[in-house]
Amino acid sequence: MYRFLATPRWLGLAALALLLAAVMVGLGNWQLHRYQQKAAINTRIDAGGSGPAVPITRVLPALGGTGGHVGPPPSAAVEWTRVTVTGRYDSSHEILARGRTVDGSVGFEVLTPLLLNDGGAVLVDRGWLAPPPGGALIKPVVPAAPSGEVTVIGPLRKPESGADRPVDHTVRRISPASLNLPYPVYGGYVMLDEQTPAADNRFTPVPAGHVNAWQSGGYAVQWWAFAALTIVGYGYLARREARGVPTGDRTEAVPV
Repeated sequence: MYRFLATPRWLGLAALALLLAAVMVGLGNWQLHRYQQKAAINTRIDAGGSGPAVPITRVLPALGGTGGHVGPPPSAAVEWTRVTVTGRYDSSHEILARGRTVDGSVGFEVLTPLLLNDGGAVLVDRGWLAPPPGGALIKPVVPAAPSGEVTVIGPLRKPESGADRPVDHTVRRISPASLNLPYPVYGGYVMLDEQTPAADNRFTPVPAGHVNAWQSGGYAVQWWAFAALTIVGYGYLARREARGVPTGDRTEAVPV
């Protein structure tokens, strides 16, 4: 019944079905790898919001160089590590990140360098502020940073892509390298989670957004399902052919 499968036409269909199925399985495996990568990022994000903090020098190399030197950015493996830094805020080089959304509202994140005892600095995201009435581009009144020594604890972040130079003391993307500070600064920045003395309660903590891992997982299942349907479809067509049912358009008999 199935000797027709050895004909050139059916051999070509079989090769095409296998090729398509292999491509779809490969795409599913790629999406599974993406899911695993995103799930690992979410695990690091969750760990960065709790647990003991470590000195920043444990996860980033010590700063060297002179003014304007920017250290290497954190690797993906250490981003979101919960770190602790101690120093004094340099409010004279404070910058606002504009167009930042928290709970559906657009406002500003306040970025203040923290001068460390070794002469270097780390950029600290002190939190989010809503703009005053009149529009999302009007700068708010920023609560003054503590004048004495402070200890900051929070997750370490990589600089954002598409960094821009400050305009009117504001930037669109957060990147220490774009600020041209007069002292060495770490290539990443710290999102303030805890501070001693306590941070001003007018700041809204910036939430850590999780990446959508399940979307990639769903795509993986879809591609594998398409691969299975391709093989099943080939078998269905072969079964119809074996039973004498044409695989092309069927001509129905019209009763007279």
